[in-house]
Amino acid sequence: MNALQIIIGILTIIVSLIIIAVILFQQGHRAGVNGVISGGADTFLSKNKARTFDATLARITKYIAIVFFVLALAANVVAALVK
Repeated sequence: MNALQIIIGILTIIVSLIIIAVILFQQGHRAGVNGVISGGADTFLSKNKARTFDATLARITKYIAIVFFVLALAANVVAALVK
């Protein structure tokens, strides 16, 4: 294993932990149904705030997933070159 493989491996682990954390912060799609059924009183501003936060997390998830796949492809290319 050379230094480049170790660096790509460490970056892959860090990015995978970040993507796990971001996904866990996202709200489920069925969360709004429970508020309607139980009669939860959400204000208009708090609903929009949650949507904005969820949209931001969804956008971050997409970018981190792209970085993860690029790192995976780079790891494969480096492994093929080392052989």
